[in-house]
Amino acid sequence: MDCFKKITSIVTPLDKVNVDTDQIVPKQFLKLVQKSGFGEFLFFDWRYDEQKNKKSDFVLNDSKYENSQILVAGDNFGCGSSREHAVWALLDYGFAVIIAPSFADIFFSNCFKNGVLPIILDQSIVEKLLQETGKIEVDLEGQTIKTPTDEISFEIDSYQKKILLEGLDDIAITYQYEDKISAFEKQSKIPSVL
Repeated sequence: MDCFKKITSIVTPLDKVNVDTDQIVPKQFLKLVQKSGFGEFLFFDWRYDEQKNKKSDFVLNDSKYENSQILVAGDNFGCGSSREHAVWALLDYGFAVIIAPSFADIFFSNCFKNGVLPIILDQSIVEKLLQETGKIEVDLEGQTIKTPTDEISFEIDSYQKKILLEGLDDIAITYQYEDKISAFEKQSKIPSVL
């Protein structure tokens, strides 16, 4: 997992509430065995019609949001099933930050495990960011969002901040305890797994 520091990008506004993981990446695309390749299926049913033509009225199909790394959405983002593929699809598409008034718990946790920064902000601030047309900067170390006209602070758990800043996934976190695990294995005469 890459270390997260600062992201400067335009905002992709997804002004929808209760966006569930089935909408983020539909079930028929969950056949891949690796974490990559899911970006092309992100919001598939909203992005494409039955003939797989792009729908001109969906925000991701608007060229001005191409290469955006910041998604701003409505309340309860990531609800529904607990599939980690939803975060993989967002990350593979290019989003590194998701800002919303609230997230589903499992989705929120999966973001941190995969290097995506989910930021919870008050509804009134999210509404302003949905209208933002210039670039904004998200600074994880400083816990700030800088718009052309404002600086917004955000809260984050210190442990979650640490794992993003250091680029630590669950395996990397486990390897931090390699010496202790090896010592325990020797003491217990358990075959080494590391």
